[in-house]
Amino acid sequence: MTATPVGAPVKPAGPFSAWEVGLALRYLRAKRKEGGVATIAIISFVGIMLAVAVLISVMSIMAGFRSELLGRMLSFNGHMYVQGQVLQAPDRDAVLERIAAVPGVQSVSPLTENQALVRAAGQTTGAFVRGLRPQDLGSMQYVSSSLSDQARASFGRGAYGGENVLIGQALADALGLRVGDPITLYSPTGADSAFGNLGGLEKTYVIGGTYSSGTADYDRAFIFMPLEQAQLFFGKEGVWDVIELKVADPDRVADYLEPVATAAGPGAFVQDWRDRLAAFWGALKVERVAMSIILGLVVAIAAMNIISGIVMLVKNKGRDIAILRTIGASPSSILRVFFMAGATIGVAGTLAGLTLGLLFCLNIGAIQHFLEAITGVQLFNADVYMLDAIPALVDPVDVFWVAVWSLLMSCVASLPPSWNASRIDPVEALRFE
Repeated sequence: MTATPVGAPVKPAGPFSAWEVGLALRYLRAKRKEGGVATIAIISFVGIMLAVAVLISVMSIMAGFRSELLGRMLSFNGHMYVQGQVLQAPDRDAVLERIAAVPGVQSVSPLTENQALVRAAGQTTGAFVRGLRPQDLGSMQYVSSSLSDQARASFGRGAYGGENVLIGQALADALGLRVGDPITLYSPTGADSAFGNLGGLEKTYVIGGTYSSGTADYDRAFIFMPLEQAQLFFGKEGVWDVIELKVADPDRVADYLEPVATAAGPGAFVQDWRDRLAAFWGALKVERVAMSIILGLVVAIAAMNIISGIVMLVKNKGRDIAILRTIGASPSSILRVFFMAGATIGVAGTLAGLTLGLLFCLNIGAIQHFLEAITGVQLFNADVYMLDAIPALVDPVDVFWVAVWSLLMSCVASLPPSWNASRIDPVEALRFE
């Protein structure tokens, strides 16, 4: 090791050198009687940690709620719809085959849907009766997966000695029904005859199965029956009301519009779920943006606590700053020391908040069940929220931007007091110490 010659110029340490980092951490660890601000630093740390955890949790729950609710709604309503003259075209079966061949289209189902009155066990209510082909039942994931094997196999095949229908478990509970019981439907329109429309039609069916999709509103509102039975019951023999499509990625449904329209041919009108659920989709986007802005401001306010901590630290360390300046420390070095002290609080609070928020989201189901067991209260009622459990979907992009925003606010809060510290005159600081 070669010794530095006496009198030779010493190369100054670069930015964010070891002595700057060590001094910043030492000031944070110092007790109050030593001129430190440990208590304020802890308060700032806890504030940032909780704000980041809350932001991560709320955004994840909103993303999960959107994903679950939208998925269940689209399971009932489909991703795309084809209407128009093509529904009455003689080659409409060939149209189904062409649409099914479009890349990304997973299912194509001709449907008929009408309102009807339901009477059973002395009670009457309204419902939507949807007619679909038995082979298309599997396209409704949440409905099909909740049915028994017997209900899926017997749909459209006259189980229990009569024509059967599928009803939601919520509707069955409200009417006091179970599988195998009769249910009477009233159609507002009947079949056409030589004397005109015969008017309303009443017919008794047998409940072939009950489904539970996890969305109480849909479970109470929809009754499924085979397409041919529905056409006869509503006087629409051979008529399709719409062709419903399911695609691989409903978030990119716009990419499928042109290929599907081309496959459907002239006289076809193509819509997607964004048109039919425009109000709901718009409300979700506005709510997400509004909540993100509000909670982002909470993080910013929590980071502002760093200012008070660094201001007090600078005030307590005025003599140290003056001595450092007199022995050669540059103003930029002083700025970096106090900037790193404040930024360290923000980095530690952000990391702790991310960890806490992710742990909460990943274990939200267990936390919900634990609180329900203690309080004896159902925290997430499906009749109110349309879902039967609190959903949480952690989006890496959201986590990234939350971390960036928290670190940015911590750095912004650390900069003004650090800048003031670098402008302290050492002579004046020692004179009035």
